[in-house]
Amino acid sequence: MADKVFAGAVVLPDRIIENGYVLVGDGRVEAVGEGPAPTGEAHGGSGYLVLPGAIDAQVHSRSQLGQEDFIWSTKSAAAGGVTTIVDMPYDDGCLIATTERFTQKAKDAAARARVDFALYATIDPEEGAARIDELVDAGAAAFKFSTFGAHPKRFPRIPPHILYKSFCAVGRRGLIAGVHNENDEMVRAFTAEVEARGVTDYTAHGLSRPPITEALATAEVYELGAAAGCPTHIVHCSISRGYELAQAYRAQGHAATIEACIHYLTLDEEHDVRRLGGKAKINPPLRSRREVEALWRHLAAGNVTIVSTDHVSWSEDRKTDPNMLKNASGVPGLEVLYALLLKGLDERKLPLTHAARLLAHNPAALFRIAHVKGALAVGRDADIALMRRDPYRYAAAASGANFVGWSPYDGVDLPFRSVATFLRGECVAADGRVMAEPGHGRFVRPPQQAAGS
Repeated sequence: MADKVFAGAVVLPDRIIENGYVLVGDGRVEAVGEGPAPTGEAHGGSGYLVLPGAIDAQVHSRSQLGQEDFIWSTKSAAAGGVTTIVDMPYDDGCLIATTERFTQKAKDAAARARVDFALYATIDPEEGAARIDELVDAGAAAFKFSTFGAHPKRFPRIPPHILYKSFCAVGRRGLIAGVHNENDEMVRAFTAEVEARGVTDYTAHGLSRPPITEALATAEVYELGAAAGCPTHIVHCSISRGYELAQAYRAQGHAATIEACIHYLTLDEEHDVRRLGGKAKINPPLRSRREVEALWRHLAAGNVTIVSTDHVSWSEDRKTDPNMLKNASGVPGLEVLYALLLKGLDERKLPLTHAARLLAHNPAALFRIAHVKGALAVGRDADIALMRRDPYRYAAAASGANFVGWSPYDGVDLPFRSVATFLRGECVAADGRVMAEPGHGRFVRPPQQAAGS
């Protein structure tokens, strides 16, 4: 007899089993089937969606000292059906660019995380690619670089010649090079123009980073990846042109992938940035509603590789300056990642299979952890999100699962509610309450691959 049986509409990347079930034993999926569910501890039932636990590919748990850390980021994750987070290497006061820092972060996270986690690593531009092999050996799931310098030490720009050498080193080890895609020189020039004109309102941020700054960096990055033979990933794309570029490089045989953060599929400049000001400041910026709908067309066409949050919980004082350019960039979103994507699919009458593919199947493959994560498939970890159609209006402060009490999604009507989240077969959240304690999460790493293999 299986330990647990999950019944309902089982959502897979390629189909939905309407009268389906998932059998779980010893923390892993034992069978996926259709028809009457076998005997076991029953969960779900008629009217439930049985989804693979989401993998949020872009989380910043430690961008601000004294804020959420893994204790809270993973609490938000569990509350919303996210069972694995991939954390970024730009911690406040600590660039994760050495083995010592990487292993210490993995140790710290293992003591604090409530769900499973993988980790990005990065490089110090002064050292270049010298430490990439040792960071791969330490368990890095991917490497993050930036063409824009947000901070010389914590979030540095990596110039093209160092990017190329780093891509070569990452490619030899079979991992992806993920890149923050904004052209540094153009952003600084446009920002200077905006400041000189005295523009400080909600339009200032978009004017300082027009679409060409993003498109130019994206083209440069993909060309470097093609020359280096490295799988190259754009970690956030707000413009339809970026997805066209990614598709073109793939058509030429290159491993070019691209990520749509949930805010680019949900929020727009003319309504939401106007309304929220600094609380909707994100890099790259939110674009027009016309661009939002263009991204959904790319998603429907299969041109989006994964969807993520780029989650960061800045304190409110860093998001409420009347001068738009003085606010920190980034927003929280872990708790509603799944619900927001399902809402968008539902409203556009797109198959919910997109959610299983973009939030689980594809991220697992991208970060080389598909041997254990990302699918309701025999032998994989039984990471399961149970959801049902039960409309409600989101309020970040009401759930108790978020370190900060603000969200750009406050007041959004969501058609699907997260009922329960299971990690490796164990219930970590149910009916609005997170049960998993800090330390329940595990470090997930790719299988070792030797240099040049």
